[in-house]
Amino acid sequence: MKTFIRESINFLLIVLGILSAGMGIKGFLLSSHFIDGGVTGISMLLANVLGYPLSILILLINLPFIALGYRQIGGVFALKSALAIAGLSVCLAFVNYPYVTPDKLLTAVFGGFFIGAGIGLAIRGGAVLDGTEIAALLVSKGSHLLKVGDVILILNIFIFSAAAIFLGIDSALYSVLTYFAASKTIDFLIHGIEEYNAIIIMSEKSDEIREAIVRVLSRGVTIYNGRGGMTGKPMRILYCVVTRLEIGRVKNVINEIDGAAFIVIHPLADAAGGIIKKTALH
Repeated sequence: MKTFIRESINFLLIVLGILSAGMGIKGFLLSSHFIDGGVTGISMLLANVLGYPLSILILLINLPFIALGYRQIGGVFALKSALAIAGLSVCLAFVNYPYVTPDKLLTAVFGGFFIGAGIGLAIRGGAVLDGTEIAALLVSKGSHLLKVGDVILILNIFIFSAAAIFLGIDSALYSVLTYFAASKTIDFLIHGIEEYNAIIIMSEKSDEIREAIVRVLSRGVTIYNGRGGMTGKPMRILYCVVTRLEIGRVKNVINEIDGAAFIVIHPLADAAGGIIKKTALH
């Protein structure tokens, strides 16, 4: 029963994602000749330049990446993604979205927002509407120099450069804005407002700080045994994971105990488990 409910929710998220992405593309971007980044952007650019139906291009260009990435992403994910992309293709072909606004800035921002919302909802549902990250993963696996983010960046540089040549500088710049709006929306939907951050604390009063974090924030703390690189003194290094909204509280707790403590904060792509949900000490 739980599996049925979970898969029903995933199905709903994917359908909503398809409708949202379709709104962003047909309701905003197509009329102004703006494009997004990634495989979707390639499809839109080719549709503008060659005049082929966008619904067909999105399907044809995305599906090979799903097929190539079958081993990396798994059969269920590949099947869901193939069906989601096919659904988006059908949506673009047959759903009549309203023409929303002639304002170019609003078109770029909200077109990106709806596309990003669509991709983010689909990812939450266990599928993708754009094969860019799969393509980047495949390229990065064959190269020791390029990471997934580097491949995506290089790909988008080529896409928007081509857009500047074929669609004009203005359309290309608005398209970059669309891409950023879409990226931020995807990040928000995937990570939410509770985006996790790791905090590393080095202090001579680490025991007091650990107790305060556990008591005040009810967060778990991991302890590493280390020593100072310059002084050589033994030191207990603290590591904890908190949400973005809790960073200020953690820093306040630390500064009240040891104003000279060394604090390092960096964002995490994802986090789950005991140190997030429980107050247990590790």
